[in-house]
Amino acid sequence: MRKLLYLMIVVTFACKGHEQQTQSIGDADRGKQLIDKYGCAACHVIPQIEGPKGMVGPPLEHIASRQIIGGKLTNTPQNMMAWLQNPQMIDPNNSMPNLGVTPADARDITAFLESLK
Repeated sequence: MRKLLYLMIVVTFACKGHEQQTQSIGDADRGKQLIDKYGCAACHVIPQIEGPKGMVGPPLEHIASRQIIGGKLTNTPQNMMAWLQNPQMIDPNNSMPNLGVTPADARDITAFLESLK
């Protein structure tokens, strides 16, 4: 029941108007720093991020131009934030761990990822 409720919330946010989806979400510069803090490059190749170039997860080049996140969600800022905060809640069979990303950090990381068109 909890998973269904969470998914309904995610879908509700995804259905918001296009104008709300395209407005600035957070601080992209801070989001870039947070990607390093959370170690995202250990699993992903991420443009503009130094350090390891992980191959476990998909490369994040052009992530903002993709239609789907994690093979399940429409690529909207709201869905990206939900995915970053708890990918296992959305898809327990995916390999991305729950890293304890806070809502504020998810907003800023999403702002940075939105710049990767």
